[in-house]
Amino acid sequence: MSATTTLDVRDVDDEPFPHIMTALSDLEDGETLELVNSFEPEPLYSVLSQRGFDYESERVDEDEWHVFVSHA
Repeated sequence: MSATTTLDVRDVDDEPFPHIMTALSDLEDGETLELVNSFEPEPLYSVLSQRGFDYESERVDEDEWHVFVSHA
């Protein structure tokens, strides 16, 4: 079973993008990053694809999305 790291950016005071990029750079092959956000981060999807990541999104509440990211 692969390890999962959770990054909840709902409480980040500044721009969440750098936090997400740092977490992705630390992601090992076989690991998954679970990104928790208050909206669907559609602009992030093209960045993930360009950088060689696969992702699955799930809306778990009206204002909560989980995006599971792993190496392609």
